[in-house]
Amino acid sequence: MADSFHDTDGLVAALADAEFDRPPALVANAHITGVSVARALSAHDVPVIALDRVDSGLAPPSDAVDYAGRVTYPLDDLDGFSADIERIADALDHEPVAFACMDEWVRGFAETEPVGVQLPFSDLAGVERVLDKANLYALCEELGVPYPETYEVGERGAEEVCEALGFPFVVKPAHKRKFEEAFGTNVIEVGDRAQFDEVVAEAREYGATVLAQEKVNVEVGADTSLASYVPPEGADRDPLAVVGNAAVRYPEFGSSCLVERVEEPAVREQALTVLEETGYHGISESEFVYDADRAEYVLLDVNTRPWKWISMPVAAGANLPMAVYADAVDGVEYAAAAHEGGPRDARWVYLPDYVERCLTDAAFWDVLSDDDWASLFSGDFEASDGGLTTGMYRPSDPGPAVTYLTGEFTDREYYCSC
Repeated sequence: MADSFHDTDGLVAALADAEFDRPPALVANAHITGVSVARALSAHDVPVIALDRVDSGLAPPSDAVDYAGRVTYPLDDLDGFSADIERIADALDHEPVAFACMDEWVRGFAETEPVGVQLPFSDLAGVERVLDKANLYALCEELGVPYPETYEVGERGAEEVCEALGFPFVVKPAHKRKFEEAFGTNVIEVGDRAQFDEVVAEAREYGATVLAQEKVNVEVGADTSLASYVPPEGADRDPLAVVGNAAVRYPEFGSSCLVERVEEPAVREQALTVLEETGYHGISESEFVYDADRAEYVLLDVNTRPWKWISMPVAAGANLPMAVYADAVDGVEYAAAAHEGGPRDARWVYLPDYVERCLTDAAFWDVLSDDDWASLFSGDFEASDGGLTTGMYRPSDPGPAVTYLTGEFTDREYYCSC
């Protein structure tokens, strides 16, 4: 694990004295997703430098992290962020490979393209073609990929939007972070015109482009995503892709806390079609929900980065971060584990949220078996071929779980949930 969480100057000084036999990975931010990416890379002896705006993330105390430190938050000062990253890169003997774990960190790297850093994903224009939901839904329309009925507020008048959708409907941003800063969430349900006007007015104060979208009649427990890595043009690799079903969320419509690998050919085909059409390369998560009225999956969003349950495809035999690293660094090879019929079965559980759902929702029934719980408590799941993995807790690497628990005892909160 990192011996301490350095300020930027201290991190640069420490890295100047460090020796690496290969390019390290820069993982930013350094929380649940970050520790999962770090573990996936460290399993193949890739050195990891965890970067964040605060020291309260779960990644720095992991044994998978070699160094950790503070950098300027790209939303606070984009030029300052770029300068910090370039100082870090300049202190190293190898060009580091960047892994951005939230949208603002993706944009920070893509917008500034720091000198001396390898960016293993599309340029800013490629990222924007995917992240901007207005663009994404227009592309879905062209390709015949189902998506919820959606209108960009401003292009259509408020009266027209309300009449077309009917209340209730949901309001969401074309880009997440500005909207999230305003409201603390990415989706708001509005039940009448007054609520709609209020949300739109406040979003505009933050410069957020607003979309109005039908409230999909979602089949609970059927949310499905394609976890994928699309290699850059010229790479000797086919896309790696694993479909995951967010079988359990906490709260019921909140963040996923148990995800299982499933076979959904339509989801795989439609997601890869959209990604291919955009020309995007890199890691991504394409999020679908099952619309009970349409009786089909509809595409909600694509995240151009790792996400909270990225350990699931790793457990299924598709280590997406390592494939990215191997394609970025000369002389490094990675072949996904071959299994007859595709990826092996795998399940991912984020225990804090899963246990909370079990304890607080009387209507929910635990879906883990006694053998699963025994494997989790004993730590046997880490060495077994059962395909069970976790989002934070691992007995062989206890630091993140200890940091989580002590944070709960002191009400010390991190600035995002993943």
